[in-house]
Amino acid sequence: MKDHTKKKDQNDLSLKQKKDIFERDRSGELVRTDDPEFPKMSDAIRRARKITARMNTSYHDDDEARELFSELVGYEVDPSSRVTPPFYTDFGQNIKIGKNVFINHACTFMDRGGITIEDDVKIGPCVNLLTTNHPLDPSERKATISNPIWIKNNVWIGAGATILPGITIGENSVVGASAVVTRDVPPDTIVAGVPAKIIKSLGDL
Repeated sequence: MKDHTKKKDQNDLSLKQKKDIFERDRSGELVRTDDPEFPKMSDAIRRARKITARMNTSYHDDDEARELFSELVGYEVDPSSRVTPPFYTDFGQNIKIGKNVFINHACTFMDRGGITIEDDVKIGPCVNLLTTNHPLDPSERKATISNPIWIKNNVWIGAGATILPGITIGENSVVGASAVVTRDVPPDTIVAGVPAKIIKSLGDL
């Protein structure tokens, strides 16, 4: 029985070692700057900086901005969606957006944990979608842990709102300006405040 348990532990460790740093990052594992693969992460971060610098330092019409954003995220963004520069991200390759999405200017998407934005979503200026955090343990403070954000269909996020790691915003919901969202938002609700709380159901309107 002990031999069986030992082999299982060894197999689990072997599977973990086979995952690259990007897979481990997306799956919520602790990532340290002294990780042997961290230079790959640094290269990806530099790539995002170069593309966003091109987006943000000269004028682009809607089509040009969408082309640059498509280069950043690694796929062709639907023509019905629009991103208004300046736009900021630490990674860029884990952003998925649907159709008829509008992202206003000066938004920051820290997307290492993955950001999914479904159809018909409106995101106001200076919104922060943050999927990466640091451990509370002071000895691990330089490491990071990432968890995904999911924005469901027809959500409206007001100016200056901040969405923290691991949060899902339910369909049709509204996040008030400057809100800090620390918990999942149910569908068809309005949340506001710091931390954000439900202030109204859309069914009551």
